[in-house]
Amino acid sequence: MESVTVRPFSDDDLTGAAEALVEVHETDGYPVEGVDDPEAWIKSEDVLAAWIAESDGRIVGHVAVMKPQGEAAADLWVKQSGDDMGHVGVLARLFVVESARKQTAGRQLMEAAASHARDHGLRLVLDVMVKDASAIRLYERLGWRKIGETIHHFGNGETIPAVCFVSPSA
Repeated sequence: MESVTVRPFSDDDLTGAAEALVEVHETDGYPVEGVDDPEAWIKSEDVLAAWIAESDGRIVGHVAVMKPQGEAAADLWVKQSGDDMGHVGVLARLFVVESARKQTAGRQLMEAAASHARDHGLRLVLDVMVKDASAIRLYERLGWRKIGETIHHFGNGETIPAVCFVSPSA
């Protein structure tokens, strides 16, 4: 497998990113929602910026920085820091196909999002399902700090425990 390159997301990437998302859902059960219409989930109106990871001409990962939309992590960070919601971005829609995980695709995607956040005066937060242990390990390795816990609601009244993180300070 070639090395992974990360670049800004474009509309031409939508089909490939949706295919990668469905593959990740099949191997990891992530995301718990959104796979019924993966293109709409990836290209939400709340996305401020997004990137894809590519290897051998194939999209193998994705990440977005989104406007806060009632995420527990955003609310917790504003309460704990005194910052206002206008200075908060949500790291979201992060996924990497299994075959690309040893190539630092997740780290490179997170670094692209973090760089964007710094350039735009945003502090990044995220909610991650407790079951997604490898994602939690990545966030902790990159210096993200746990700021609380929540319950993620999805589907038809379903819930799953989640942990809230904030990015390292700039």
